[in-house]
Amino acid sequence: MKLKQCSMGLALAIVGLSAAQAGEVQVAVAANFTAPMQKIAADFKQDTGHTALLSFGATGKFYTQIMNGAPFQVFLAADDEKPARLERDGMTVPGSRFTYAIGKLALWSAKPGYVDGKGEVLKKGQFAHLAIANPALAPYGQAAIETLTKLGVLAAVQPKLVQGENIAQTWQFVATGNAELGFVALSQVMEDGMLKSGSAWPVPAELHTPIRQDAVLLKNGQDNAAAVALMKYLKGDKARAIIKAYGYGF
Repeated sequence: MKLKQCSMGLALAIVGLSAAQAGEVQVAVAANFTAPMQKIAADFKQDTGHTALLSFGATGKFYTQIMNGAPFQVFLAADDEKPARLERDGMTVPGSRFTYAIGKLALWSAKPGYVDGKGEVLKKGQFAHLAIANPALAPYGQAAIETLTKLGVLAAVQPKLVQGENIAQTWQFVATGNAELGFVALSQVMEDGMLKSGSAWPVPAELHTPIRQDAVLLKNGQDNAAAVALMKYLKGDKARAIIKAYGYGF
């Protein structure tokens, strides 16, 4: 009986020690990466005990907030420019920045068969609204403008553009039917290599500047074990498998 009690006490002590070592990390995440990051965070907690507290939004807004003292410890941007700028401004841990995903743009409609396989629907112009993310704040919005410019249709569709503050709001405009179609992140409409609903045209990479999405450890997180662990976890096979399943490249 004493041996059993001793074993139980040891087990409880180990559990207590693990709980004591587990921490939390405040993470600013680009809106396009919402679904995969939620899955990664769940696995991260299960595998390490650490909790990632996630905030989703526009990369440009997060940059401003971080510069103004927001308490984020890890930043997962939708581009490589903002993390690089933070790096130059001395706001990051040197050498921590890396590309965690290459984003892919898609023209999407909630209606099956509405978007053709070559994006010709843009040239026909038989729609009232085309949703894009604010190009001043969201890299996917900038990529959409570049795509429309290269296709030679920007001037024609300009009066029909409706802007979401970020790519999540842009997706919502299309999903609710307030816009017949829009440029969204492929990850928002794809899972496990399959289109979840509606119709889509994955935009060829040569039509816009590559969407390199960089992660960086902020100065606020340099002494946070959970923040350091998350940066490492994002480079692991488990996280990369999730990222790939949502249509991202590396």
